[in-house]
Amino acid sequence: MLVKILGTRGEIKISKSRHHNHSGILVDKTILFDVGEKKYLNYYPKCIFITHLHPDHAFFVAGKETVEINIPVFAMEKTRKIKNIKILSEPFIQNGYKITPIPTIHSLKVKSQGYLIEKNNKKIFYTGDIVAIETRFHQQLKKIDAVITEASFFRKGGVVRKNNSGQRFGHAGVPDLVEFFKRFTHRIIFTHFGTWFIKDIKTGKEKIKSLEEKNLKLEIAHDGSEYTV
Repeated sequence: MLVKILGTRGEIKISKSRHHNHSGILVDKTILFDVGEKKYLNYYPKCIFITHLHPDHAFFVAGKETVEINIPVFAMEKTRKIKNIKILSEPFIQNGYKITPIPTIHSLKVKSQGYLIEKNNKKIFYTGDIVAIETRFHQQLKKIDAVITEASFFRKGGVVRKNNSGQRFGHAGVPDLVEFFKRFTHRIIFTHFGTWFIKDIKTGKEKIKSLEEKNLKLEIAHDGSEYTV
């Protein structure tokens, strides 16, 4: 599968030329995962899968008007901001692809899920923003060829809070995500960068690469990066 990273900037104020666009990845020039910028529709994807309804992953959430997108749009919940959104809770199988939604922990206000993308015995897992994945879903993550995940915060522990009921929300730190996903893959591609990275990209890259291990490759995306899996 060919993966093009369309945007690598989290919901932050600062940007750089190669880290300007918000979240979106395009698989094999046909399937779009997250649509943080309206211009991603100009790639004419055949369908869209949204990890969660925050504006840096779904541009239309921030607008005042209802948006009509004339292709299938899948997410974990509906919104009045888009007319034809469909809830996806079971694997979607079409044209040789199997796309399985896997619930994630991220926000108290919106539901979230990552997507396991399978084709020709290859597997990619795209997380969106994430604190954690419940243990009961870990069985689905075995032998992944590449994980595409976020890098909002570098510090261990990230920025994770709890409400009065003990429910977690926020973002895991890069070291936490490396420690978790190395059980399931030998390749992690980072996107959705926070201020810590974009303020000093050279140092940010060095910090991420310092977490590499002998059998674990860490890659750092920029807007327009392409990867073959």
